[in-house]
Amino acid sequence: MAPDSHHDVEAAVRKRYSQGAQAREAALCCPVDYDPQYLKVLPKEILERDYGCGDPSRFVREGDTVLDLGSGGGKICYIAAQIAGPKGRVIGVDMNDEMLALANKYRDELARRPGWAPVEFRKGKIQDLRLDYGKLENHLREHPVENANDFLHLEGLCEALRRKEPMVPDGSVDLILSNCVLNLVRDGDKRQLFAEMHRVLKRGGRAAISDIVSDEDVPEHLRADPELWSGCISGAFREDRFLRAFEEAGFYGIELAKRDEKPWRVVEGIEFRSVTVLAWKGREGPCLDHKEAVIYTGPWREVRDDDGHVLRRGERMAVCRKTYELYTREPYAQDIVPVPPREPVEPKDAKPFDCLRDANRTPRETKGAGYHETTPSAGDCCSPGGSCC
Repeated sequence: MAPDSHHDVEAAVRKRYSQGAQAREAALCCPVDYDPQYLKVLPKEILERDYGCGDPSRFVREGDTVLDLGSGGGKICYIAAQIAGPKGRVIGVDMNDEMLALANKYRDELARRPGWAPVEFRKGKIQDLRLDYGKLENHLREHPVENANDFLHLEGLCEALRRKEPMVPDGSVDLILSNCVLNLVRDGDKRQLFAEMHRVLKRGGRAAISDIVSDEDVPEHLRADPELWSGCISGAFREDRFLRAFEEAGFYGIELAKRDEKPWRVVEGIEFRSVTVLAWKGREGPCLDHKEAVIYTGPWREVRDDDGHVLRRGERMAVCRKTYELYTREPYAQDIVPVPPREPVEPKDAKPFDCLRDANRTPRETKGAGYHETTPSAGDCCSPGGSCC
């Protein structure tokens, strides 16, 4: 088998997880500790046939619209629904009919529970979140493909569905979750997978992805084994390249939120372990100068961000409005002191800012050249009971 054969990889994964939906297959998962309060209400069948390597659901917030990639039997979706609450929404995407049937088997029963977000499951490929295979199958039931012209019409329908009725629209999701699924996508589709994740997130949205990574490159003879591919081995990202894939797709604030010290498996000396990565969307947009600065509080002497800005500890570093807004929220805010200008710069007056420069912002630049105020004497500030000194 060719290591990147589209048919063989997908067929192996589909067969393995179809079997896993019928009976528990221990080789498909790592031990994971979930919050028991969210598990006690879930059906035993869903708990037993869940396959994952981490718990990205701990990043769900109240009111989130959540998208679970490779939702399987629905366990993570049903956990997320409890956290997101009635103002939230949870969407699971999977391509396996048996897994979708298991997830939907209990949906009506669980949907009646008070305080839960509504949950729905859609059939589709996680690397092509525009094409709704459920709608496609409904069409094929009434219009089966019987000749080449029918096939050409079907291709046109797929493109129309992607364009006019995308399964997951642009900028519609607060949080993307995935649990040990990205490694099942063939290498030729992985760049598109990350691009799709970035596309469907709202500005300021985030992705929390648990997956299996390797510490070395996986050799060709292992990558050519469909059994190892469906077992989360052959398709594993090398650890550093996994993080780089988020960066190349346009994410920022990328964090290795969890990394298992002990490998899940070791094959021919290569260690395969579970990691959870948290990444954010929101770097897009023009760089305009509003005379703003930031001070990095430490502990490192200096750091470099995803756009190449260098922040030196304790120094006022000049940044554009877009970067200033990024730094004053997660995941940076805890390490940053924002320094706004004394007089706000109106948007119409903001000039282009060169984000490639590495420059300090002088106090006079933020205060204004004409600022010569002198404050009155401290007076009673330092008297008994005062708070200044």
